[in-house]
Amino acid sequence: MVANTQIIFSKIPTTWPVIGEHITVNKTDFDLDAPLADGEFILKTLVLSVDPYMRGRMRDPTIVSYVPPFLVDEPMSGHTMKEVVKSKSSLFKEGDYVYGLGTHEEYAKLNDELAKAYGLVLRNEPKTNGIPVSNYVGILGMPGMTAYVGLYKIGELKEGETIYISAGKVKKRTSGAVGQVAGQIAKAQGLRVIGSAGTDEKVAHLKEIGFDGAFNYKTEDTDQKLTELCPDGIDVYFENVGGKMLEVVLQHINFFGRIIACGMISQYNLAESEKVGGLMTIVARSIRFQGYIVSNSPEMEPQFLKDVTQMILDKKIKYQETHTHGIENTPEALLDVLNGKNFGKQVVHA
Repeated sequence: MVANTQIIFSKIPTTWPVIGEHITVNKTDFDLDAPLADGEFILKTLVLSVDPYMRGRMRDPTIVSYVPPFLVDEPMSGHTMKEVVKSKSSLFKEGDYVYGLGTHEEYAKLNDELAKAYGLVLRNEPKTNGIPVSNYVGILGMPGMTAYVGLYKIGELKEGETIYISAGKVKKRTSGAVGQVAGQIAKAQGLRVIGSAGTDEKVAHLKEIGFDGAFNYKTEDTDQKLTELCPDGIDVYFENVGGKMLEVVLQHINFFGRIIACGMISQYNLAESEKVGGLMTIVARSIRFQGYIVSNSPEMEPQFLKDVTQMILDKKIKYQETHTHGIENTPEALLDVLNGKNFGKQVVHA
């Protein structure tokens, strides 16, 4: 027997989740020596991803959304890198690294059928290419692909245009996982890249990784800064925030602009969403405003992995991570993400 720490979804929150009430830590035993049936295998968590979208999974299961809800009294789940420690699987052998949706617990037993349902795939590359395992739940995982898909599928990037990647009233966002990748990819395509963050340190970081301009939305007026930094208007807006930030951006967006609706984190913990004015601008300026779910574009994953892996190996992209150690600290890490306390991608090392 070995100890197995689990992160349990205990209760549906109406606003901000509370550790110990809505999310709890459970300690149990796991029998590593129990015999496996054909097709079964045991995974040990290496790193797990903590992301803003997880707040949307903390809902009543009768509410339909793009991602399944967490089930009360069951382990939470998300994108993980895990190692196969025992196997009678036809898909994975002992020692393999596996990426995909996985439960937030140290050990889990699955079978080949479940592996296919969860979209688990081999990711043995970090054993030989020198890229940290944690990058595979971040820049080379769902967050990185979210940036890639949004830019190329909706953004219609054109050299010389201006893109703004937002931060807003949920602390500090552009220097988060998706924003820092999106900005550097756009810069590599020849765009003028503007971002915002909630501390001077994070503004400095955006400039260090190649943003042409950045501002502290907490101490500076967003409307004034966009006028200053985007004198020719905004052609592409990578929307992460929603609410009043969207309202301000609509005043600056150009005719035939594109809004990549990636998320609206300012609205995730509100009992009632904010009203947004100026929406007629979308019609009047022939703006393309499109939301998307990254999992709906699996055909883009091979090219994404090829392109971004090469950018990392060539040191053409810089990537910041916040590391939390100990799976029992996952609840705090998640709340840090929702509060914007993380610097770059938040990962938890089991």
